[in-house]
Amino acid sequence: MFPLEGSMNDHRSRERAQDSHPTRRVFLGGAVAVSVGALAGCMGDDDGPDAISIPSEQACDQCSMEIGRHPGPNGQAHYDDAEALFDEDRPAMFCASTCAYVWTFEREDEGHDPTAFYLTDYSSVDYSVDEDAGIVEISSHLEEETFASATDLALVVDSEVEGAMGPSMIGFSDADDAEEFQAEWGGDVYDHDDVTPDLVMSMM
Repeated sequence: MFPLEGSMNDHRSRERAQDSHPTRRVFLGGAVAVSVGALAGCMGDDDGPDAISIPSEQACDQCSMEIGRHPGPNGQAHYDDAEALFDEDRPAMFCASTCAYVWTFEREDEGHDPTAFYLTDYSSVDYSVDEDAGIVEISSHLEEETFASATDLALVVDSEVEGAMGPSMIGFSDADDAEEFQAEWGGDVYDHDDVTPDLVMSMM
């Protein structure tokens, strides 16, 4: 078990402070206990349910921020036992790829294995990268067709381009797109199977 403790950059709170939902510090307040590597084997099953469109007003299941109000990659995790997790039949939905991994790692350790795990596929969208007050952010896309199985993505991790939670994991189904993005914005390229709790913690 390791703590996801730390402080986010103060300048990242400029718009989020007005949000009625808890801040990013909620994301860092817990602890994750996992069996490293176990999660990769049960995510992205081709026989799992299809991705859905995420409602803009949906609260992130990890940090409670309103998903549609924030930039960057999004995620969703589907479960056969969803009603045990939510008292309703729906996938877990996330404002950030980092939120998606943390929450799903935690649930896996509790015995809830996802049948499908999706992240935004930036190879499939006409995305934008914008700078505001010195912060570079990538656009958010919530439609079902913009998601791909995490196992099919090359993830550009901790580049100069941020998402809802600051440092981000930006996925591309075309490896060439990932390499071009990395060449412009920095970071490292990872496969889904290489994502561990330690990697996520290093981004805090």
